[in-house]
Amino acid sequence: MKIPFTVDEFFHIFEVYNLSIWPFQLVLYALAIGAVILALKGGRRTSQIVFFILTIFWTWSGLIYHINYFATINPIAYFFGAIFLLQGAIFFYVGVIRSQIELGFMPRAAHVLGVVLVLYSLLIYRMIGHYQGHLFPKAPTFGVPCPTTIFTFGILLFSVQRVPWYVFIIPLLWSLVGFSAATRLSVVEDYGLFIFGILAAVFLLSDHKKLFAGKRHNQTTP
Repeated sequence: MKIPFTVDEFFHIFEVYNLSIWPFQLVLYALAIGAVILALKGGRRTSQIVFFILTIFWTWSGLIYHINYFATINPIAYFFGAIFLLQGAIFFYVGVIRSQIELGFMPRAAHVLGVVLVLYSLLIYRMIGHYQGHLFPKAPTFGVPCPTTIFTFGILLFSVQRVPWYVFIIPLLWSLVGFSAATRLSVVEDYGLFIFGILAAVFLLSDHKKLFAGKRHNQTTP
């Protein structure tokens, strides 16, 4: 399927977006750092705050980036925006209203991978972009879809219980869409999106089963 815009048009949208919202990018980074600290701390109330922040990120990415900016060069961005808004609503309902997912850090493979993903989304992502010549303002910054998706997987991996599949199916699908576009547009910093999405999904679906099994065994052992 042919992409309906050029590479120059794609990066020009980042320029328009970044210059228009500056310095709100700093607010998004600050919220992300706060979310990581709270997720590592753990607890039901702090987890609700983290999911509220994720709700903000996905709503921002859907409404502000996709619908207000990206849609000017790609009409399908209206659909993408709606899907991102839906994901924001899922996070708000499941993580804030119902408080079904509790976060916290333990020395487990899934949680260590979560640390790697949040570091990648907040720091390494821009370092790779800078090396590739994607300089501000013509560069994807935190708050646009791909680094937000990587960050989201990192946060979900801090869960101390199994995360329902419907909570991360949209981020997983976006990791496929984003990776496909990245290979055509030479956005090297997004190349890891697909791998991170698959790895996170595997852990979210299987690793917690082992944790539950261990808990049940401990409870039944005299």
